[in-house]
This record gives sequence, C-alpha cells and structure tokens, in this order.
Amino acid sequence: MQAYITSSIPYVNAPPHIGHALELVQADAIARYQRLAGNATILQTGTDENAFKNVLAARAQGVSVQALVDRNSQRFHELTQALAIAADTFIRTTESRHRHGVAAFWRRLRSEDIFKQQYTGLYCTGCEDFLLERDLVQGTCPEHLAEPETVAEENYFFRLSSYQAVLEEAIRGGRIKIVPETRKNEVLSFIRSGLQDISVSRDTSRMAGWGIPVPGDSSQTIYVWIDALINYITGQGFGSGEAWRRVWNTETKKIHVIGKNVWKFHAVYWPALLLSAGLPLPDEIVVHGFLTVEGAKISKSLANVIDPFACIEPFGAEAVRYSLLTLSPFADGDYSQRYLRQRYQADLANGIGNLATRLTALCQKARLNGLQPAAAPEPPLDFARHMGGHRFDRALRAFWTPATAVNQGIERERPWEQIQSAQTAQSLREWVHSLWVIAYWMQPFMPTTGAKILHGLHQPHITRLPPLFPRLETG
Repeated sequence: MQAYITSSIPYVNAPPHIGHALELVQADAIARYQRLAGNATILQTGTDENAFKNVLAARAQGVSVQALVDRNSQRFHELTQALAIAADTFIRTTESRHRHGVAAFWRRLRSEDIFKQQYTGLYCTGCEDFLLERDLVQGTCPEHLAEPETVAEENYFFRLSSYQAVLEEAIRGGRIKIVPETRKNEVLSFIRSGLQDISVSRDTSRMAGWGIPVPGDSSQTIYVWIDALINYITGQGFGSGEAWRRVWNTETKKIHVIGKNVWKFHAVYWPALLLSAGLPLPDEIVVHGFLTVEGAKISKSLANVIDPFACIEPFGAEAVRYSLLTLSPFADGDYSQRYLRQRYQADLANGIGNLATRLTALCQKARLNGLQPAAAPEPPLDFARHMGGHRFDRALRAFWTPATAVNQGIERERPWEQIQSAQTAQSLREWVHSLWVIAYWMQPFMPTTGAKILHGLHQPHITRLPPLFPRLETG
C-alpha cells in the first residue's frame, strides 16, 4: 500500500506557535508509522500565503507582503526541521508550481458548477470566510471575537448545493472516513442542514492585487481557501505533467491531518471540488483539538502564545514531540512548559532513558552480545489498533507495560549479584528484546531516541548507553 499524509497549511501572517507544532508531529507520527509498517509514504506540509490577512499584517508592519510571507514561511520551514519532521514536500502557495496548478484545477471544474452573481454577506477576515447570522455569537465571530464586515461585491460561486446528497453518502458510508466519530457527526449535521452555494472568488481590488487571479478574469482573485486546498495536489505536481497521478489516485491512502476549526473546508468544500474536477476523494480526515494554556485558547491578545522554538531549545525536539503526542489527539489539551518539564522528568529522564542506560550497563558487565534481528518486531499489545485510530496517547501508553515489566524484573532478580550466571544472561536477553520492541515502535514519536537505542542494541557487544535525557536542573 502507498500512503499520502498531509498537514493543513497555516497562514503566515505571524510566526508559528505551539499549536502548529502539534499538527506537524501528529502528521509525522502517522507517516513514520506507515513507513515502519512497510508502506511507501509521502508526507507533505507547507504554508498558506495568499490570504488577505497577510496583506493587512504586512501593512501594519510596514513591509511588502512578499517580504512578510517569505520571512514567516521560512520560520515554519525551520520548525519542521527543528522538530525532525520527515516531510517529502514543503509547498508554498506563492510558488509558481502552485499557481499554475490552481489555474489548471479551476479550468477543470465543471462549467455548470461555476457562476457569477452579486452577493452581500458577513465576512470575517480572521476566518477568511463568509459567516451566516446563525454562526455569530452576540454579533461576533465565536473564534476571533470580532464583528464581521458586511461585504457586497460580484463574485464567482460554486454550486456546492449540487453535491449535498453525494457528500452525505460519502461520509455516512465511510468512503471518506472522518476521525473522531464526533467530528463525523458534526460534519453530517452541517451537510443535512442544507448546503448553500459558496463564493469562490474575491474582487481583486479588495485583495490589493494579492493572490491567484481567476483564469480569464483578472478582476477576480481565487478565494484563498479554494486556492489553499488545492495544495494537496499541486505539491505533487498537478498542473505540470502527470506525475501527481502516482500519488493522488484511488489506490493511495490519502490522509489529511487538520485542526477542528477547518473541517468545513476539508470535509465539505474540498471533496465537492474534487468531485466537480473528476478527481479522487481523500480517504481519511483526522481532526485534532486545540492546545490551550490554563484552559484559555492560545491567543496573541491574551499574551499566552507559546513559541515552539523556546520549548525545543531547553528540552530538545524529542521531548517536545513526545509531550505533544501524550495529549488526547481529538480533544482540547492544556499545554505549558511546566507540563513539558513534567513529562520530560517522569517519562523520559526517569522512565525510558533511565531504563535504557540501566539495562545496557548490565549487559556490558555481563558481556552480552548484541541483537542481529532478521525482521522487525511485533508491536506491543494494542499498539497497532491505537495507531490505526490515531490515538497517539494510547499508543505511547502501550510502551509502559513492557517497560514496567523490565524494571520490575531487574528489581526482583537483582542481576548484578550474579552477573555472569546463565540465568542472568537469559533474563538480560528477554529484557533486551523488550527494549528492542519499545525502541523500534517508538520511532514514529521519538525517531532519534529510538534510533539511538536500536544502534546500541545492534552492536556486536552491548555497551552502556549514555543518558538519553539528562536530568534537568531544578527550578
């Protein structure tokens, strides 16, 4: 099987925050797990750069829009590197390959699905979307807490209403799997409430000339969310040859990892657009919750934005990856450097790190030969089921049963007292096998740590591993 995993692409009106890191490590964990399972896998991420909010941010900072998106896109790219995200493609929506692909996609849409009309609506710049009165809370956008602007202009529209029945059947019947089930039900409820045709362009003058023009009509700019969604195929070459077909086809398992605030675009708009263009649908949409700080949503106005680089610097990428993946993947999760420190000390320094150093030190004293495995180990009990459901938190907990058993065995048998005995050698081999299993299947979460342990266990003679997670200074 081949798998194609994508994260959503974030706006670049501001540098990345810890919530962006969460989605990256989730998508990366899925991709790395697929590769370990023997599946050819492609992981794509990138940045969404054609939003009007980028124009506003550039004006506020007194820089050109291109300078702003170049600077912030670079920071997102640096974050993928700092977190060891094994991405095969990093797509920027200002790239020519994307612009050409978007134009080709627009031309591929069924002509009867696109029409032009005058429209007046409530537009939220934060959402980059028109809202209905029923979406508002006391007259404001519930996510951005701002009153939307009344906009009246002539736009192109897409006949989303024509796809209501087929979308409902695709999601209800599992042709498009939405995880978790609560989000699937939310999407179905939205569809059953009645789909309205959607605006898919903006007046070019209002966009200050920023964005991708509608083919054949330079007075209109393609709506940023339509343009952004198409990155999932332009990043693989759509619009310039046929190479993209090797990835975006009915045989490849196509998984989108997204935040809960953008499911409407990915689970409703995107499939409808693909159907209109005669292209395959995504297979699965994994919807994660938000990170909060002391129960509050991360927000610049609340001054509680967590810089992921400020977490990586003192604790390391492996600890940041691990701590994010221990949170419930689908619910909102509270995160802070205090939580990161707790997980580092309890689970990593005193947990797997201590076990690896302690066990390999005993193996060195016993002069135990290293492992020379002919095949990959079977995963811990329930691990594959949890990973199949994208329950990273539960998959990580599956490691603690064998790890605890090894620690208890060491305490019970006290191997250092008879380090050269045959019984000690047998016990050490069993414990090393358990550590091997843990290290191998740990790699989707902590690739460097897993690889270090495996390297140590695969030597001709096992020697003591240095501390994988040095204990932190208190304070």
